[in-house]
Amino acid sequence: MSLLAIWSPKGGSGTSVVAAACSLVLARSGPTRLADLAGDQPAILGMGNDPDTGLLDWLALGPEAESEALTRLAVTAAPNLSVLPLGGALLQEVHPSGEAGAALAVALRDGPPTVIDLGTANSAVAQGVLEVADISLIVVRPCYLALRRGVRRASTRRVAGVVLVEEPGRALGVREIADVIGRPVIARVPVREVIARAVDAGVLPTRIPEALERAARDALNAVGLNPSEAGAAA
Repeated sequence: MSLLAIWSPKGGSGTSVVAAACSLVLARSGPTRLADLAGDQPAILGMGNDPDTGLLDWLALGPEAESEALTRLAVTAAPNLSVLPLGGALLQEVHPSGEAGAALAVALRDGPPTVIDLGTANSAVAQGVLEVADISLIVVRPCYLALRRGVRRASTRRVAGVVLVEEPGRALGVREIADVIGRPVIARVPVREVIARAVDAGVLPTRIPEALERAARDALNAVGLNPSEAGAAA
Protein backbone atom coordinates (compact mmCIF):
# COMPACT_ATOMS: atom_id res chain seq x y z
CA MET A 1 0.00 0.00 0.00
CA SER A 2 1.02 3.64 -0.27
CA LEU A 3 3.34 5.53 2.07
CA LEU A 4 2.84 9.29 1.81
CA ALA A 5 5.55 11.43 3.44
CA ILE A 6 4.78 15.06 4.30
CA TRP A 7 7.47 17.54 5.31
CA SER A 8 8.50 21.18 5.22
CA PRO A 9 11.87 22.93 4.93
CA LYS A 10 10.93 25.33 7.74
CA GLY A 11 9.24 24.80 11.08
CA GLY A 12 5.88 26.37 11.80
CA SER A 13 4.58 25.83 8.28
CA GLY A 14 1.64 23.62 9.23
CA THR A 15 3.10 20.27 8.19
CA SER A 16 1.65 18.30 11.09
CA VAL A 17 -1.82 19.78 10.60
CA VAL A 18 -1.74 18.93 6.89
CA ALA A 19 -0.60 15.38 7.70
CA ALA A 20 -3.40 14.98 10.24
CA ALA A 21 -5.99 16.28 7.78
CA CYS A 22 -4.83 13.96 5.00
CA SER A 23 -4.98 11.00 7.38
CA LEU A 24 -8.48 11.84 8.57
CA VAL A 25 -9.76 12.17 5.01
CA LEU A 26 -8.13 8.87 3.97
CA ALA A 27 -9.62 7.14 7.01
CA ARG A 28 -13.10 7.78 5.66
CA SER A 29 -12.32 5.26 2.93
CA GLY A 30 -10.86 2.57 5.19
CA PRO A 31 -8.13 1.73 7.73
CA THR A 32 -5.34 4.32 7.69
CA ARG A 33 -2.21 4.93 9.75
CA LEU A 34 -0.52 8.20 10.69
CA ALA A 35 3.14 7.80 11.64
CA ASP A 36 4.38 10.70 13.75
CA LEU A 37 8.09 11.49 13.55
CA ALA A 38 7.50 15.12 14.51
CA GLY A 39 5.81 14.48 17.85
CA ASP A 40 2.76 16.76 17.66
CA GLN A 41 0.01 14.44 16.46
CA PRO A 42 -1.37 13.39 19.89
CA ALA A 43 -2.00 17.05 20.70
CA ILE A 44 -3.40 17.91 17.27
CA LEU A 45 -5.79 14.96 17.35
CA GLY A 46 -6.86 15.49 20.95
CA MET A 47 -5.43 12.18 22.19
CA GLY A 48 -4.46 13.42 25.64
CA ASN A 49 -1.03 12.46 26.99
CA ASP A 50 1.74 11.52 24.58
CA PRO A 51 2.35 7.73 24.62
CA ASP A 52 5.68 6.78 26.22
CA THR A 53 6.60 4.26 23.54
CA GLY A 54 6.48 4.67 19.80
CA LEU A 55 8.52 4.91 16.63
CA LEU A 56 11.74 5.96 18.36
CA ASP A 57 11.59 2.82 20.48
CA TRP A 58 11.06 0.70 17.37
CA LEU A 59 13.97 2.41 15.61
CA ALA A 60 16.20 1.89 18.67
CA LEU A 61 15.85 -1.89 18.24
CA GLY A 62 17.87 -1.68 15.03
CA PRO A 63 17.92 -4.76 12.78
CA GLU A 64 15.95 -6.73 15.39
CA ALA A 65 12.86 -4.54 14.94
CA GLU A 66 9.91 -6.46 13.48
CA SER A 67 7.22 -4.98 11.26
CA GLU A 68 4.54 -6.59 13.41
CA ALA A 69 5.72 -4.58 16.41
CA LEU A 70 4.46 -1.41 14.74
CA THR A 71 0.91 -2.71 15.05
CA ARG A 72 1.32 -2.97 18.82
CA LEU A 73 2.44 0.66 19.00
CA ALA A 74 -0.66 1.96 17.22
CA VAL A 75 -3.15 4.09 19.15
CA THR A 76 -6.67 4.73 17.87
CA ALA A 77 -7.27 8.42 17.19
CA ALA A 78 -10.49 8.34 15.13
CA PRO A 79 -12.64 5.78 13.29
CA ASN A 80 -10.34 3.84 10.93
CA LEU A 81 -7.34 5.98 11.96
CA SER A 82 -4.50 4.74 14.15
CA VAL A 83 -1.49 6.82 15.13
CA LEU A 84 2.04 5.49 15.50
CA PRO A 85 3.35 8.00 18.05
CA LEU A 86 6.89 9.32 18.32
CA GLY A 87 7.52 7.79 21.76
CA GLY A 88 11.05 7.57 23.11
CA ALA A 89 10.14 8.90 26.56
CA LEU A 90 11.95 6.02 28.28
CA LEU A 91 15.07 6.16 26.10
CA GLN A 92 18.21 8.01 27.15
CA GLU A 93 19.27 9.25 23.74
CA VAL A 94 18.31 8.18 20.25
CA HIS A 95 19.92 9.12 16.94
CA PRO A 96 18.52 6.65 14.37
CA SER A 97 20.41 6.30 11.11
CA GLY A 98 19.23 6.82 7.59
CA GLU A 99 19.26 3.05 7.15
CA ALA A 100 16.88 2.75 10.09
CA GLY A 101 14.59 5.31 8.48
CA ALA A 102 14.58 3.36 5.23
CA ALA A 103 13.77 0.17 7.15
CA LEU A 104 10.89 1.96 8.87
CA ALA A 105 9.52 3.13 5.53
CA VAL A 106 9.68 -0.40 4.13
CA ALA A 107 7.84 -1.72 7.19
CA LEU A 108 5.18 1.00 6.92
CA ARG A 109 4.55 0.16 3.28
CA ASP A 110 3.53 -3.34 4.40
CA GLY A 111 0.08 -2.42 5.67
CA PRO A 112 -2.79 0.01 5.16
CA PRO A 113 -2.26 3.42 3.55
CA THR A 114 0.05 5.41 5.79
CA VAL A 115 0.81 9.11 6.08
CA ILE A 116 4.07 9.96 7.83
CA ASP A 117 4.64 13.37 9.40
CA LEU A 118 8.35 14.18 9.04
CA GLY A 119 8.27 17.74 10.34
CA THR A 120 11.26 19.55 8.87
CA ALA A 121 12.86 16.24 7.79
CA ASN A 122 16.28 17.35 9.00
CA SER A 123 17.22 14.07 10.68
CA ALA A 124 18.98 11.14 9.07
CA VAL A 125 16.01 8.89 9.79
CA ALA A 126 13.64 11.30 8.02
CA GLN A 127 15.90 11.37 4.99
CA GLY A 128 15.92 7.59 4.97
CA VAL A 129 12.13 7.57 4.97
CA LEU A 130 12.02 10.02 2.05
CA GLU A 131 14.29 7.76 0.01
CA VAL A 132 11.77 4.92 0.24
CA ALA A 133 8.36 6.64 0.50
CA ASP A 134 6.05 6.12 -2.47
CA ILE A 135 5.03 9.78 -2.53
CA SER A 136 6.24 12.92 -0.77
CA LEU A 137 4.70 16.37 -0.46
CA ILE A 138 6.28 19.60 0.73
CA VAL A 139 4.33 22.12 2.82
CA VAL A 140 5.35 25.77 2.57
CA ARG A 141 4.08 29.21 3.43
CA PRO A 142 4.63 32.04 0.90
CA CYS A 143 7.80 32.96 2.76
CA TYR A 144 11.11 33.79 1.10
CA LEU A 145 13.10 32.07 3.86
CA ALA A 146 11.09 28.85 3.56
CA LEU A 147 11.52 28.77 -0.21
CA ARG A 148 15.22 29.52 0.14
CA ARG A 149 15.64 26.53 2.41
CA GLY A 150 13.49 24.37 0.18
CA VAL A 151 15.51 24.85 -2.98
CA ARG A 152 18.68 23.93 -1.07
CA ARG A 153 17.30 20.53 -0.06
CA ALA A 154 17.89 17.58 -2.36
CA SER A 155 14.63 16.03 -1.13
CA THR A 156 12.67 18.85 -2.75
CA ARG A 157 13.51 17.50 -6.18
CA ARG A 158 11.60 14.29 -5.38
CA VAL A 159 8.34 15.78 -4.11
CA ALA A 160 5.16 15.22 -6.10
CA GLY A 161 3.76 18.62 -5.31
CA VAL A 162 3.43 21.58 -2.98
CA VAL A 163 0.79 22.21 -0.31
CA LEU A 164 0.65 25.98 0.11
CA VAL A 165 -0.44 27.49 3.42
CA GLU A 166 -1.76 30.84 2.23
CA GLU A 167 -1.17 33.91 4.35
CA PRO A 168 -2.72 37.30 3.55
CA GLY A 169 -0.43 40.14 2.61
CA ARG A 170 2.37 38.05 1.13
CA ALA A 171 4.01 39.09 -2.13
CA LEU A 172 4.60 35.53 -3.33
CA GLY A 173 1.74 33.76 -5.08
CA VAL A 174 1.02 30.28 -6.40
CA ARG A 175 2.89 30.80 -9.68
CA GLU A 176 6.03 32.16 -8.02
CA ILE A 177 6.13 29.33 -5.49
CA ALA A 178 5.65 26.66 -8.14
CA ASP A 179 8.42 28.24 -10.23
CA VAL A 180 10.86 28.39 -7.31
CA ILE A 181 10.19 24.88 -5.97
CA GLY A 182 9.92 23.41 -9.44
CA ARG A 183 6.76 21.47 -8.58
CA PRO A 184 3.06 22.32 -8.94
CA VAL A 185 0.99 23.69 -6.08
CA ILE A 186 -1.60 20.92 -5.68
CA ALA A 187 -3.47 22.17 -2.62
CA ARG A 188 -3.99 25.46 -0.80
CA VAL A 189 -4.76 25.82 2.92
CA PRO A 190 -5.99 29.28 3.91
CA VAL A 191 -4.85 30.64 7.27
CA ARG A 192 -8.15 30.95 9.12
CA GLU A 193 -9.17 31.26 12.74
CA VAL A 194 -11.56 28.33 12.49
CA ILE A 195 -8.67 26.00 11.59
CA ALA A 196 -6.45 27.33 14.37
CA ARG A 197 -9.25 26.95 16.91
CA ALA A 198 -9.98 23.37 15.85
CA VAL A 199 -6.30 22.46 16.17
CA ASP A 200 -5.93 24.16 19.55
CA ALA A 201 -9.02 22.39 20.88
CA GLY A 202 -7.95 18.99 19.53
CA VAL A 203 -11.24 18.45 17.70
CA LEU A 204 -10.01 17.76 14.16
CA PRO A 205 -11.18 14.12 14.28
CA THR A 206 -14.79 15.20 14.80
CA ARG A 207 -14.91 18.73 13.37
CA ILE A 208 -12.37 19.20 10.62
CA PRO A 209 -12.92 22.63 9.03
CA GLU A 210 -14.21 22.52 5.48
CA ALA A 211 -11.30 24.53 4.02
CA LEU A 212 -8.74 22.19 5.59
CA GLU A 213 -10.62 19.07 4.50
CA ARG A 214 -10.88 20.39 0.95
CA ALA A 215 -7.14 21.06 0.80
CA ALA A 216 -6.36 17.57 2.10
CA ARG A 217 -8.70 16.02 -0.45
CA ASP A 218 -7.13 18.07 -3.26
CA ALA A 219 -3.65 16.93 -2.24
CA LEU A 220 -4.65 13.27 -2.04
CA ASN A 221 -6.47 13.34 -5.36
CA ALA A 222 -3.48 15.00 -7.02
CA VAL A 223 -1.16 12.15 -6.02
CA GLY A 224 -3.60 9.41 -6.96
CA LEU A 225 -4.82 8.34 -3.54
CA ASN A 226 -8.39 9.40 -4.40
CA PRO A 227 -10.20 9.27 -1.05
CA SER A 228 -13.86 8.32 -1.15
CA GLU A 229 -16.36 11.13 -1.30
CA ALA A 230 -18.46 9.30 1.28
CA GLY A 231 -18.64 11.20 4.52
CA ALA A 232 -17.41 14.45 3.00
CA ALA A 233 -18.50 17.63 4.71
CA ALA A 234 -21.65 19.12 3.32
